[in-house]
Amino acid sequence: MSDKKPAGTRTARFPASLEGRAPAPAMTAPGVLRPQRLLHEVAQDAARQVAPRGLGLDSAPVRQRMVQRLRSDGVRCEPVLTAMGHVPRHEFVDTALVAQAYEDTSLPIGLSQTISKPSVVARMIEWLYLGEAARQRGHLGRVLEIGTGCGYQAAVLAHLSTQVISVERLKALHELAARHLHRLQVPRCRLVYGDGMRGHPPNAPYDTIIAAAGGEDLPGSWLDQLAVGGRLVAPARSNDGRGQVLVIVDRTPDGWHRSFGEAVQFVPLKSGTH
Repeated sequence: MSDKKPAGTRTARFPASLEGRAPAPAMTAPGVLRPQRLLHEVAQDAARQVAPRGLGLDSAPVRQRMVQRLRSDGVRCEPVLTAMGHVPRHEFVDTALVAQAYEDTSLPIGLSQTISKPSVVARMIEWLYLGEAARQRGHLGRVLEIGTGCGYQAAVLAHLSTQVISVERLKALHELAARHLHRLQVPRCRLVYGDGMRGHPPNAPYDTIIAAAGGEDLPGSWLDQLAVGGRLVAPARSNDGRGQVLVIVDRTPDGWHRSFGEAVQFVPLKSGTH
């Protein structure tokens, strides 16, 4: 965030309106949730090698410090916080960057892509959990993830769902995520190499859908593959055309009901495979 605050002051960034099925717009909050940053900024941070204080990176206390930051910043969903505390984020980044694994920063994973900031991962999954059906079930059900990346978010989702189907269009990242999830023996997670704009019809409908890239609007295939009672959270162009916002879609027997969350900045949604 670019806004300067007095020393010792912490501003709660999350949540927006969490009451009811239709969250209120959160566009008045300062700054933008930025899951990806320019790679030269990431490289500059890596050169500084700012390491977390305390025990080793493979220790639960280090991850719990990250969780405490998320909680103090306004993430309220305890199942999401618990899942974030279980998944070893340092296992999903390059060894040269593990010192920053539990900082609230995005990190490069290759092919001009990044692993999203922990705060953005937590916030988007929290929006999924706020759906009426998810609250009643106590889990996310069958999840479709668009944009596997390195597999970190899929691993978090696996702790909160009955099954995760994750689609990645870049072959190298698909294979990278497969290695990470296999090594960590992440259950209930199936990776698909394919065009995420098409969703994944063979396993539809999905109780929840989440995307890590944003286009001008949500693809119709995603809406069609969302189950009645399900919720979709994805970035898309804002109504004023000035940037991206999180779009929250709830499907009911009457149709699709759309509302909006925070301003965000994600990589562009692209079709095809590479």
